[in-house]
Amino acid sequence: MAEFKHLVRIANTDVKGEKAILFALKKIKGVSIMYANMACMNAGVDPAKKAGNLTEKEIKILENELLNPNAPEWMLNRRKDPETGQNTHLIGSKLLFTVDNDIKNMKKIKSYVGIRHSRKLPVRGQRTKSNFRRNKGKAVPGLKKKGVMRK
Repeated sequence: MAEFKHLVRIANTDVKGEKAILFALKKIKGVSIMYANMACMNAGVDPAKKAGNLTEKEIKILENELLNPNAPEWMLNRRKDPETGQNTHLIGSKLLFTVDNDIKNMKKIKSYVGIRHSRKLPVRGQRTKSNFRRNKGKAVPGLKKKGVMRK
């Protein structure tokens, strides 16, 4: 039997060897439970197997499956890429880099979402009356508009 590894390196990320591979893969940015389960099934690896017990061959197959997925289109996180028009799934530092570039591009073209990002306000339509106070300053109770009479 192979030696147990406490840290396993998969897709440039250290994964805990004590966890089942299905849950250990969640540590990788861009990999969810569904995506990890799909990768394990396509790679022929038991999802309940501890990550530290994987052989080098299984790790290579699993990493290849994560980077080049054979997944349905709805499971991918980068569909219809604006630059290439292809459907891909990004993980790790590539995902962070791409999201950062997308936000910079939205700010540059001054789209509504880009303006909300630049002002550090919520982007997805949340209300801001009582929430997101760190962006608006401390709420001061009792201040009302001048000229409004109280009974």
